[in-house]
Amino acid sequence: MLHMRPPRHAVLLLCLLCLSPARLHAQDAIDNPNDGPLPAPTVKPITNDSVVRMVKAGLSDDLIVDTIRNHPGQFSTDADALVALKQANVSDRVIAAMVNKGRVQITGPQAQAPIVLSDVNEIGLYYKDRDGKWQQMDSEIVHIKSGGFIKSTVTHGIIKEDRNGHINGRESKLLLPRPIDFLIDAPDGVQGSDYELVRFRLNSNSREFRIWTGGVIHSSSGADRDHVDFKARKTAPHTYEFTVGADTPGGEYGILPPGTGNLTNGGKIYTFAISE
Repeated sequence: MLHMRPPRHAVLLLCLLCLSPARLHAQDAIDNPNDGPLPAPTVKPITNDSVVRMVKAGLSDDLIVDTIRNHPGQFSTDADALVALKQANVSDRVIAAMVNKGRVQITGPQAQAPIVLSDVNEIGLYYKDRDGKWQQMDSEIVHIKSGGFIKSTVTHGIIKEDRNGHINGRESKLLLPRPIDFLIDAPDGVQGSDYELVRFRLNSNSREFRIWTGGVIHSSSGADRDHVDFKARKTAPHTYEFTVGADTPGGEYGILPPGTGNLTNGGKIYTFAISE
């Protein structure tokens, strides 16, 4: 039985019919090198309304904050917008993440390279760890009491009412090596200079410092000084940095937010210790 070879043009036609659409598309890309891949779909930025919808849907703060950090965002954080967010039950942590979205990085004379603020997501105090990352500080309760180990303070002939700041426990849980870089993520209307750095006087089971309405007392003796001078520099909106130098004496310290000295039923203070 004789076998007839098909014509050459028939073989070519059969090969073309057997090509899959994917192979045809790949061949078309080779034949047309100027035609690049299809553009990626545009990611819609997250807005205030997006955040409110996530809150109303019952998503956790952790998930919402991660979404804000990892996606483009166009947020309004003026006074009216912040009020509207609070009325929609958006937490302070989520609002802080929205505000920080516009603060990409900070630089300063102490920085060897730009420091990303992605780990600063709440209003409060932070210290820089050995890896150059900002770690949030825990606060302790401070009680402001009248009277105590100092009876009065005379300033320009005027006797001020004396008060004592009292913190339970003799030691802070946080021990830091010098020098220490601190960051203040301040609320609206508050500046870095409104905070007070104090050195505690130690009792058997508590820490204390001298205070009077309007500020912390400056003692004449350097060893007994309750107020410690520092200069906070503004590095971004609502953001201030300062450094506790290598020559700072060892001991127990605290950073007092503004207004706490005028409280009578307790406030908060950010505490840390420097080894002797």
